[in-house]
Amino acid sequence: MSTGDCSKLYPLKFTPIYMERVWGGTMMSEVLNRALPVSDAPIGESWELVDRDEVNSVVSEGEFSGRSLRELVAIFGSSLMGRKAGKRSTFPLMVKLIDAGERLSLQVHPDENACKLIGGGAEPKTEMWYVIAARSGAKIFAGLERKATRIQLMDLLDSPEVEQLMQTYTSQEGDAYYITSGTLHAIGAGNLILEIQQNSDTTYRVNDWGRLGSDGKPRTLHKVEGMKSINFVNRTSPRVPGAVGKCGFNRKFDIVKLCPFFQVSDLRLCDVWQDDTGSGETFHLLSAVKNRFKIGRDGRFAVISPGETVLVPACFGLYTITPLDEGEASVVKTTL
Repeated sequence: MSTGDCSKLYPLKFTPIYMERVWGGTMMSEVLNRALPVSDAPIGESWELVDRDEVNSVVSEGEFSGRSLRELVAIFGSSLMGRKAGKRSTFPLMVKLIDAGERLSLQVHPDENACKLIGGGAEPKTEMWYVIAARSGAKIFAGLERKATRIQLMDLLDSPEVEQLMQTYTSQEGDAYYITSGTLHAIGAGNLILEIQQNSDTTYRVNDWGRLGSDGKPRTLHKVEGMKSINFVNRTSPRVPGAVGKCGFNRKFDIVKLCPFFQVSDLRLCDVWQDDTGSGETFHLLSAVKNRFKIGRDGRFAVISPGETVLVPACFGLYTITPLDEGEASVVKTTL
């Protein structure tokens, strides 16, 4: 794999790629003060970092402004992604903002075994949600309830009553959800979510709540593939409660630790935080949730506002995160 001159790399910001979604909302503009593009349909997602054939993130600042993430992976290889990424030719993760004006479909993502069974280019996907903001009464549906059976699910799959079989949570700012592949789930209306996921775009909708698409017709469902993908054994709670209270010192909380695809932590910072990419071990993704921060070293810095994500190259080494606003800064950190 190519390894370009690491001295040229710096903390990389990317231009958001906005996606129209029939269920899209207004919280990206209201909560994050995003200037969204004019659109006939609601904006439901912002792809903050993505490296796929059909869509690719573009650097927004610095020497590599205008270059795609795919180009940087080809030029810098393991210097950018780190030894843990192996010999990949694409970036292993995606970062999204999800703005749910309406409830998303009831859906599931396959694991590797289900992908082999289903075929057709299916890709496995495990993901993590972090609740940036939630309207009063917003819900999260994640995982089958402990006593729910396969027969019950099949009987109620076409009915709104299927939600009775789901583990249901009241959304709280700062809570996270670890959604392993095979977990049936739906994001409820009124949620603004930061999503970290494997680099996959495979989703099987099994119930769309009677909704019509932008063409006035029901959206396609994938019941056969979905039933093949659901893990009926796993009934653990995917919720990771958010940090409580505020302290006069920096704090770090693990969100996802024992996962083969990514590790995620929640940094609550009131002072300068020093970190290290481990001399090329893995890249760091830093997503601002609350308040701005400045990240970098030796004149190579970036300022990150709430909702934005910065990619710290694996070879970057030691760096600092400096909160810029009054009060505690919340930063979601993701590594391999």
